[in-house]
Amino acid sequence: MRHYLDHAATTPALPQVATAVAEQMAVAGNASSLHASGRAARKVVEESREIVASALGAGPSEVIFTSGGTESDNLAIKGLFYQRRADDPRRTRLVVSAIEHHAVLDCVDFLVAHEGAQVTWVRPDGQGRIDPAAVREAIALDPAQVALVSVMWANNEVGAVQPIAEIAAVAHEFDIPVHTDAVQAMSTLPIDFSGVGTDLLTATGHKIGGPMGVGVLLARRDIRLRALTQGGGQERGLRSGTLDVAAIRGLAVAAAAVTADLPAEQDRLVALRDKMIRGSLDAGYDISVSGPHEVGDVTHRLSGNVHLLVPDCDGDSLLYLLDAAGIECSTGSACQAGVPRPSHVLLAMGVPEKQAGGALRLSLGHTSHDADVAAFLQALPAAVERAQRAHHAGRTGERRR
Repeated sequence: MRHYLDHAATTPALPQVATAVAEQMAVAGNASSLHASGRAARKVVEESREIVASALGAGPSEVIFTSGGTESDNLAIKGLFYQRRADDPRRTRLVVSAIEHHAVLDCVDFLVAHEGAQVTWVRPDGQGRIDPAAVREAIALDPAQVALVSVMWANNEVGAVQPIAEIAAVAHEFDIPVHTDAVQAMSTLPIDFSGVGTDLLTATGHKIGGPMGVGVLLARRDIRLRALTQGGGQERGLRSGTLDVAAIRGLAVAAAAVTADLPAEQDRLVALRDKMIRGSLDAGYDISVSGPHEVGDVTHRLSGNVHLLVPDCDGDSLLYLLDAAGIECSTGSACQAGVPRPSHVLLAMGVPEKQAGGALRLSLGHTSHDADVAAFLQALPAAVERAQRAHHAGRTGERRR
């Protein structure tokens, strides 16, 4: 039997989402067409826009549909940078947390390499949290240079939840717009775009039981962005391209379901999370937990996130051994899977490189139950022992050479 514990990579589609997508795919209609089928498709899009806006605490006119989190992050970071620099050539500096998803990090690196941007990286504390005072310090180096601030709502690896409202308030003291990547947050945290005070927010479908290939950028109406694609002028002229009506409908169904079930699901998942953490620590082997891990805490750590550091073993070896035992998890972000280097998140948190190599991320979601936790805890000791033996054998072989 397989036990899926990798919801942070993608969450299996909710049954009602699969039904809605299949129904919509059977119906013809381009949402930009003027005939009856086109108008029907447009109606589905606009009704879905209202549902997604309500789920995220935004206005319908603030919802821009995209192909997913990566496109939304690129439109937010590049689109805002280009527009702010055009309005004021001094605005070439970005203030960004050092633990962002690569959809943000690589976008920033592109602007540095090709557009003359500068970046001030804000490092987290040892628990993976960004201090608003550190954001203030970074901005204060020269506020007139700063084009934007970008700090994720919750970290995709260690599950640390950031004080986004406080960070947004700091940036707004300097009249600097704020973007947050809420891709990981939306599944287990209440999102209130208007209440938290950010100007741009990224979300995606497949992390909440919706379809892959559809996402959202929330953008306040007074925020001006430079479009990255040109064509049909869809989505306020900011994201040209034929809208995927079926995927958008599926996203709306998922967003409504997640919002309705959030309080109960949060309680259910945090109980599973804490059981998994406690069992992992009790297993021995000097296993430690990354990020905040107070029992019952849903304020500082995602309710479905468990991140372990296992000493004297390679995380990939541990992953493969667990996979052979029917446990599906990861060593970090799936978007960087297979990259033979320690997590930039752990290194930014001050975890030594050697220790960071033994990382293991387990993430829970709507398909997770006690049996999955029990199966993992049963498989863990044998997997750790084999991975540690392989690690020590490899080091012995290197010394002999």
